[in-house]
Amino acid sequence: MTSMSSLEKLASEKSIERKGIPPMTKKEAEPLLQVLHGWTLSDGSIEKEFQFKSYLAGLDFAYSVGKIAEEQDHHPDILIRWRRVKLTLSTHSVKGLSQNDFIVAAKSEVKYRETSPG
Repeated sequence: MTSMSSLEKLASEKSIERKGIPPMTKKEAEPLLQVLHGWTLSDGSIEKEFQFKSYLAGLDFAYSVGKIAEEQDHHPDILIRWRRVKLTLSTHSVKGLSQNDFIVAAKSEVKYRETSPG
């Protein structure tokens, strides 16, 4: 059996209330960002655009992310376009990034890899 990847480890964590803590610095965020292929740091948030073979596949993914968001009580901005879905994560209660953003991003990344061919 292979050991759990860094992505899987991050995805196995659970979001918790972060109110009252300072937002992550860029230096704190960068190592976590390295685990998330294709995600970028953008002014207090992280984001990625996922591509799909059909519009409906993108909608299905967005719905799956919505279910993850509800389970984690941490909700990304979701922009649905033709065969593309863009996720943007930040933690409003800390006015910037928190561990929760990276947890939901990792869970979304795992879901994308499970549901997208190739």
